[in-house]
Amino acid sequence: MRRHQLLCTALVLGLCTGLGSHAARADTITGPYVSLGGGYNILQDTRSFFPPGTINPGPSKRTFRWTDGFTGEGSVGFGFGNGLRVEIEGDDYGNTVINRVHSGIPNTTTGSNNAYGPMVNVLYDIDLARFGLVVPVTPYVGVGAGYQWNHLSPLTSVSAGGPASQTAVSRVGGTQGSFAYQGIVGAAYDIRPVPGLAVTAEYRFLGTDDETEGAYSVEQFAGRGETRGPAYFGDRFNHSFMLGLRYAFDTAAPPPPPPAPMVPAAPPAEARTYLVFFDWDRSELTGRAREIVAQAAQASTHVQTTRIEVNGYTDTSSIHGGIRGARYNQGLSVRRAESVKAELIRDGVPGSAIDIHGYGENHPLVATGPNTREPQNRRVEIILH
Repeated sequence: MRRHQLLCTALVLGLCTGLGSHAARADTITGPYVSLGGGYNILQDTRSFFPPGTINPGPSKRTFRWTDGFTGEGSVGFGFGNGLRVEIEGDDYGNTVINRVHSGIPNTTTGSNNAYGPMVNVLYDIDLARFGLVVPVTPYVGVGAGYQWNHLSPLTSVSAGGPASQTAVSRVGGTQGSFAYQGIVGAAYDIRPVPGLAVTAEYRFLGTDDETEGAYSVEQFAGRGETRGPAYFGDRFNHSFMLGLRYAFDTAAPPPPPPAPMVPAAPPAEARTYLVFFDWDRSELTGRAREIVAQAAQASTHVQTTRIEVNGYTDTSSIHGGIRGARYNQGLSVRRAESVKAELIRDGVPGSAIDIHGYGENHPLVATGPNTREPQNRRVEIILH
């Protein structure tokens, strides 16, 4: 157990050291990606069952203990831009046997277990910025299902004594497959000089169902001859700690939002405009903003209004930088417009008469450079047509 603790500590320290000069957030993936990883795996004790006549006249149960081993995986996946990802994975787990217990006879056992197969995983990236946490990490969780083959190469036990009071040699070898399932908890860190590249750290729990018919067992007793028959293995459980690299291909800038529709100038008697301003990075209405919305709602009942246009805007600053900042501000402008529409409806305006648009950083009232906070640009325009 102490060896397991030391390994986990080394992984954590390695990540902290690598991130000391790199404080970037892993972006939510949109589009295809690939990943490779490797690390340390712990295989729990596995139980086996030998039917009557294989190694003993009656049924026999054995438990095999394993050394800690190594694992590797490669994945091809697709991110939907909202935190959800789906991927196809191929993996490989290797462990060496320590001994065979519960056999009733002292023995020396050698051999190894190699598990491999495909898995389909569904994962979700958690954007901590939504909770007000600006930290250089994007955690994620996931579940998977698939198929795993277990290959024994072979497990050879040499026992002194036995039914014939002579040295016995038993071998369990072959390959069998079964349904597999897993849970994944991990975190990703951007490598900013290479857009799309991220370092990942994961814990994985992999379980496989018991096999309906296992590998064959061969038992050799001096003076007794050789017997053969099937051997059955129960559930297998692996715990893995892995480091890896992930590369997302779709790192190009998103297309610019569509230009604002040209609204022909209308006579003052036919069109009125009201401006509602917002605090930085907020979409909630202030008390003054609610008063202005109420004025617009009241005016819409006193004049002939066929349509109400609600347009949201932001300034050029954001809690994010670069391309992600522009995308974030686009969504923020829509949320501001939705807040104003909801308030108009509460003030008695029919929702079917309201059209909302979000233009992000486009069409500022006051021209500014990038990453500039400007209160007059953080606004929603209510236009009564």
